[in-house]
Amino acid sequence: MKKLILSASVLSSITAFGQQKDSVKTQRIDQVIIDAYIKKDGVSTNKMPLRAIENPQVYSSIDRVALENQLIFTVDDAYRNVTGLQKMWNATGRAGDGGAFVNLRGFISNNSLRNGLVAPVSGTVDAVNIEKIEVLKGPSATLYGSNVTSYGGVINRVTKKPYDSLAANVLLSAGSYNFYRAQADVNAPLTKDKSVLFRVNTAYTTEGNFQNSKVHNNYFAITPSLSWKVNDKVDVNVEYELFDNKAQAEQNFFLMGPLSQFGYSGIKDLENAGLDYKKSYVGSGLYNKGRTNNLFGQVNYKINEHIRSSTAVNSAHSYSNGFNPYFYITTKSYGADANDKEVGLYRGDQSTEDSKQRYLQVQQNFNFDFHIAGMRNRTVVGGDYLRTRNDQFFYFGVIDFVPFTGDMDYTNFNADYVTKYYNSIRNTPAWDGSIWPLKNKSNTYSAYVSNVITPIAGLNIMTAMRYESIQFKGGVKGANETPAYTQSAWSPKLGLVYELIKDKLSVFGNYQNSFMSNGYFVSDTASNLSLSDPEKANQLEGGFKADLWHGKVNATVNYYNIDVKNTLQTIGYTTQGRAVEQQMGKRNSRGVELEVNAYLVKGFSLIAGLSYNDSKFTETTDATVLGKRPNTASSPWLANFNATYQFVDGNLKGLGLGLGGNYASANKIINTTVGTFELPQYFVLNANAFYDKRKFRIGLKADNLTNEHYWIGYTTANAQRLLNVVGSFSYKF
Repeated sequence: MKKLILSASVLSSITAFGQQKDSVKTQRIDQVIIDAYIKKDGVSTNKMPLRAIENPQVYSSIDRVALENQLIFTVDDAYRNVTGLQKMWNATGRAGDGGAFVNLRGFISNNSLRNGLVAPVSGTVDAVNIEKIEVLKGPSATLYGSNVTSYGGVINRVTKKPYDSLAANVLLSAGSYNFYRAQADVNAPLTKDKSVLFRVNTAYTTEGNFQNSKVHNNYFAITPSLSWKVNDKVDVNVEYELFDNKAQAEQNFFLMGPLSQFGYSGIKDLENAGLDYKKSYVGSGLYNKGRTNNLFGQVNYKINEHIRSSTAVNSAHSYSNGFNPYFYITTKSYGADANDKEVGLYRGDQSTEDSKQRYLQVQQNFNFDFHIAGMRNRTVVGGDYLRTRNDQFFYFGVIDFVPFTGDMDYTNFNADYVTKYYNSIRNTPAWDGSIWPLKNKSNTYSAYVSNVITPIAGLNIMTAMRYESIQFKGGVKGANETPAYTQSAWSPKLGLVYELIKDKLSVFGNYQNSFMSNGYFVSDTASNLSLSDPEKANQLEGGFKADLWHGKVNATVNYYNIDVKNTLQTIGYTTQGRAVEQQMGKRNSRGVELEVNAYLVKGFSLIAGLSYNDSKFTETTDATVLGKRPNTASSPWLANFNATYQFVDGNLKGLGLGLGGNYASANKIINTTVGTFELPQYFVLNANAFYDKRKFRIGLKADNLTNEHYWIGYTTANAQRLLNVVGSFSYKF
């Protein structure tokens, strides 16, 4: 309650500051703020120009100005501004699965798209080249395919582009936990007629760990881009991203063994038993080295006033090598001894060795804007080829057990210790059970069409369809050969928007679809394989969108219902330990969301949202979870806000103050009829201030202002950083 009172008092003060006189210059600044915080019109979400109020899909966007004001340096931290999104797992850096994982509408998702094309980053995503982050809600396979979309939504990074003037910005920052960062943004025209433009953003960050002062993580990013306006009809864009990280992953605690019989139903119980929120249970040197290279090229051709062509080629490559500590909370006997009540940690590792994941994508889009019988049609017709190559090698082991209490030296679990363990089993039969190669190839061919017709003023009807064919070439998964197969699916989409009040208030509804190919699965105890049908998700959604007070308020309220069928469910195990599955699972996820972006008082902007999600298994072979919320569905209730006040004239002009926060209800990471285990609710406050002048900018932020102990995770418990203060100075050339 004290935290809520603090929030209300600060916001009241900020609002009071906002009562000042207007001026011409203030109006220009006002428009910049409105464009950054409020407007969500764009091309990316439906691959055609649609204003937010006439778009039947729900989406959130975060502009770079919001990131600058809040002194946010990574995409992973920027997620705090997205309604209905909860971060579940921070990045580990492993190729293929090392990026941060989030939850949207009860389903796991992660960063996957850059400028609408497949470009995942297997590690912490630096925001140095981010112009805007878009989060499209609901199943989105119709326009973006099945490979990288989640049933809850898809995340798209829109990158900075070169512009036609010479400018530069250098920033230095430092803060808690040995945090130091240097970044630069340099832009320059390369020709006198400014037809060729160049821009490069780069950053280097080093930081520690709030649980271990000896950890030294470092992150390097460089993102050059070049644009060439060939003539009035043709322009060319080329971009490159390099993210090179060396980091030790955060402590992820898996829950194993009979915890419920000892009275442990939540993380607070384990903390009372000795689990220390602030303690590091590992020593030094357990780093993973990860690298991502993304190369993007695009040619845009204006055929005439009504037809435009866009041809894009994208190459994405991730690599990792090194350690990845894992922890399992259980008793020393792992439940074998009923008298064993000493709860502690089995410490283990899941390393990667020269692991690689590659994508090559070629996409062609034609955009049409024309009238038939007086009715406007906006159409996109496209084709897409995606080649995927996995060449990954994992090796793992559970190495020792340590209790939570007692005089223990936890630092002995270090790089030398783990390396000696692997060397001791490398030439023994145990090594074969400790390795997991993942090698496969696939080609995906897609074609899609989407049309928005406006039969009468204020009414827009969207119809869209995608056909996708996946040609899996076979490969190796663990000790098992995976056969080749070809599988195809259709993905339809329908949307309707009617403006009840022109340009101000609309009612909308949509049907959206996604699918996923699960390939072959073990269907009996004899290890026979069967080819699964594509898993499918269908969403029905409706709500209202508002764009009020001359564009100063943008709001959405909506209800959605997502049904998923054909999921694989485990029904037993073979003698070799492989899961035996049946394709009969069904799941439902439904909920409501409210998002508001506002600029009601001069200098005062607000981002706020509230969401509720109800997810459950509706058909399953496991009776212990039937009707229960999945343990990966995150917290049912989520809320977020960020309020910023900028003095836009007067003696304090250039000074900005901000306060933000995130609330999440309890998260059940184990949820069956035989027991539950939950992470408690949390409310985290963040504050920031900045002073922005023509030649320089000073910034200060305090994340987790009240030093909240809070945990995130799905099937895991991951302690999050305590109070973190960072200051910065930037100089503008």
